[in-house]
Amino acid sequence: MKNLLRKILPNSWILASHKIRAVVACLLYNFPARNIRVIGVTGTNGKTTTCHLITSILQEAGFKVAMATTIDFQIGEKREVNKAKMTTLSPFALQRFIYRAVKEKCTYCVIETTSHAVIQNRIWGIPYDVMVFTNLTHEHLDYHHSFSEYKKVKGQLFANLEKSLRKPNTLKASIVNRDDPNFSYFSEFDADVKLSYGIMGGDVSAQNIFYKPDGTDFIVTTPKGKMLVQLKLPGRFNIHNALAAAATALSCGIDIKTIKNGLEKIKGVAGRMEKIESGQNFTVLIDYAHTPDAMQKIYETLIPIKKGNLIHVFGACGDRDKTKRPIMGALAGRYADYIILTNEDPYTENPQKIIGEIARGVPRGRAKNKEGKKEGVNFWKIFDRREAIQKAIELAKKNDIVLITGKGAEQAIVVGAKHIPWDDREVTRQLLRQTR
Repeated sequence: MKNLLRKILPNSWILASHKIRAVVACLLYNFPARNIRVIGVTGTNGKTTTCHLITSILQEAGFKVAMATTIDFQIGEKREVNKAKMTTLSPFALQRFIYRAVKEKCTYCVIETTSHAVIQNRIWGIPYDVMVFTNLTHEHLDYHHSFSEYKKVKGQLFANLEKSLRKPNTLKASIVNRDDPNFSYFSEFDADVKLSYGIMGGDVSAQNIFYKPDGTDFIVTTPKGKMLVQLKLPGRFNIHNALAAAATALSCGIDIKTIKNGLEKIKGVAGRMEKIESGQNFTVLIDYAHTPDAMQKIYETLIPIKKGNLIHVFGACGDRDKTKRPIMGALAGRYADYIILTNEDPYTENPQKIIGEIARGVPRGRAKNKEGKKEGVNFWKIFDRREAIQKAIELAKKNDIVLITGKGAEQAIVVGAKHIPWDDREVTRQLLRQTR
């Protein structure tokens, strides 16, 4: 019924219905976000990890925290999996979550906030106190029609920050990535506290970086002093996530020793560069990366440390931005030694067509020729995701890296309106056990 209404009703009517639902939800739960400090994290990539890092620091500081992300929900010590296939929840679910957080006496609520949530008024009635910008890259252009429109929607979160309801003894803070090309746009919006962060510079920056296969050591420089952070999350992109969390904590008045301890307590985030161990002599990593930028960052992390071949299994989501598909194929063709394209979440699209659109971007050439891939030799199109993962495991030799991206810790594959139970991590564990 929802899909039918979307096709026959004007978009303005649909958006109006979203707002009505949001208003009713806020009235039903008595605007709970007015009674808790709300931190929003927005951007294309890195939101989930940044939310977890912020939450860890706040907990280290002694606060009771609620958190809502793509992969999980947390209120105090209670955590549950997000099975909704939705990053920012629908208005009724989100207001109910915040109401529960207030009832449980949480001081902070950390919300992963998307551009879709802005347009669809899912966050209407939530006065944010801190807004964090991670980055802006190629994504959701099917929905926003242009990159400038995508940026403008994200900008609304920062434009509304200073004007939103003020809570007792709570400043409005803006945290922006100085290394992102869109820094100047997002940093222009007013706030009581404005902090920038970045590897290249900023109020909170990283120096003396030492990359390791399973983490990164670096010095964090802040207006309150310096600290050595031994982060257990690998990759340059996770340094940015850590710096964003550190800047957020500073804006909340947390000292640098507590920030350091909070950052170092996170040993991993489900489905984010998650290592799957089953006694094999090669590495298996599962990540949510589903944009060209996210893939590029993972390749930049893995290529310098790989000792064998990089075998990449991935696909693309249906009913979403089609322009990124050949770009992702081209990136894989450039960096991966073996490519296995497979089904992901086709929704109403033909999954074979999606795979074909990614494949068009994969450069072709002679076998083992770095300028291209040859189908059946170092490039495969395997529709069944389980079979695709099995193929990768069969190909893997000692010191190789099997990289499986696109779904991370998600709990279902969506075909049409049907959610079919699926977990890349559990399927991979099963297949590894079978091959031992």
